[in-house]
Amino acid sequence: MKTLIHNATIVNEGRIYKGSVIINNDMIEEVVESETFLFPLSSFHLVEAEGLILLPGVIDTHVHFRDGGQSENPAGTFYSESRAARAGGVTSVIDMPNTKPLTVTLEALEAKEALAARDSAVNYGFMLGATNENIDDLLAVEPTRYAAIKLFLGSSTGNMLVNNPEQLDHLFRDANKLIVAHCEEEHVVQANLLNAKREYQGTPDETAALHPKIRNNEACFLSSYHAIERARRYGTRFHVAHISTATELSLLSNFDLDKKHITAEVTPNHLYFDDRDYAELGNRIKCNPAIKSNDDRMALWLALEDGLIDTIATDHAPHPLEAKMKPYFDAPSGIPSIQHSLQMMLEPAIGDNELLLMVVQKMCHNPALLFGIADRGFIRKGYKADLVLVRPGVEETVTRESLLYKCGWSPLEGQTFHTHIEHVWVNGNDSGAGAERLRFTK
Repeated sequence: MKTLIHNATIVNEGRIYKGSVIINNDMIEEVVESETFLFPLSSFHLVEAEGLILLPGVIDTHVHFRDGGQSENPAGTFYSESRAARAGGVTSVIDMPNTKPLTVTLEALEAKEALAARDSAVNYGFMLGATNENIDDLLAVEPTRYAAIKLFLGSSTGNMLVNNPEQLDHLFRDANKLIVAHCEEEHVVQANLLNAKREYQGTPDETAALHPKIRNNEACFLSSYHAIERARRYGTRFHVAHISTATELSLLSNFDLDKKHITAEVTPNHLYFDDRDYAELGNRIKCNPAIKSNDDRMALWLALEDGLIDTIATDHAPHPLEAKMKPYFDAPSGIPSIQHSLQMMLEPAIGDNELLLMVVQKMCHNPALLFGIADRGFIRKGYKADLVLVRPGVEETVTRESLLYKCGWSPLEGQTFHTHIEHVWVNGNDSGAGAERLRFTK
């Protein structure tokens, strides 16, 4: 039986309107823009959506589910993290390559796809990772087989640092695929880290408040500057991941997305937290690049609204809580956040139509367009039925018991949001099944 989502407030493609959506198997069969629905309701499986908000499913193009198939006890698995994603209204993800084994070959990519096909509750795609040794092999892979090339220009979890200038020139000159880069200048970070360890290691001042001083604005700006200069020199499609500073924004433009070859992403964490939160949350918000000042946070918000930043993605990165509770220098970087990313972004947007439309553009439409994800990211006839129904105006507090992450914790514990993710469809399926491999067109 077809499903009818009846009388929802639809947020899609720059408009907010009352309407109904018919789902037939895995597809959107019809979008009816009217409160008056002429078909007999008894012929549908009816989902009454009066007072609820219907959005396209969120496409999170930057996740670390930690599951490469060979870790004995990974911090996350495709089974656990995809279910957390789905609970939060995320219907498609693109997973990063710094797993065990590293996803730097076609064989590793195929193995990871098989893992996700077995375990994932959301649609899935993968980036292939660049290294100092694999550029020729990487460029030989058919571009539509994977989402993008992930480039680490600063070391992070599962170190894949690429620092050979000749190989970087080769990659940027010859890439036939979007390059997504983690931009932090390694020599700046390492010098700051060495100085901080000399002064603070083992003292009461060894806290996460050091993190934005070690992985500072200079490190981010220099790396982004050099990478963007290289991308401009060669005309490379280039995407700055998890941008975190006001200074980097001067390197970006606010042209329409289809006119850009330099684009940028921001995470909900860099929009939600700032350096004042280290005092309470400590290593729980230690991530790379670091969460920085309130001035940086506010500048990121303005850049998102002005079109300098194009996509919102979580950089979801779980670690066991016992590892995060180690002294600062020993604690890993990464924040689990995908289960509440949509609620984090909707919190200031409910009641502000322009902001609500912007959230949908940056979390649903633009990810599909930028990464060439076929038939998703929009509420359109003939597109896959990846949909999220949100109930506004209800209080929902994050508790440890409500979390679906394997790591079992979140820095958002105790936070209250004023939305509830009421219903999620993945390829028209609302039972937790139905996930597919994403199809890329460029």
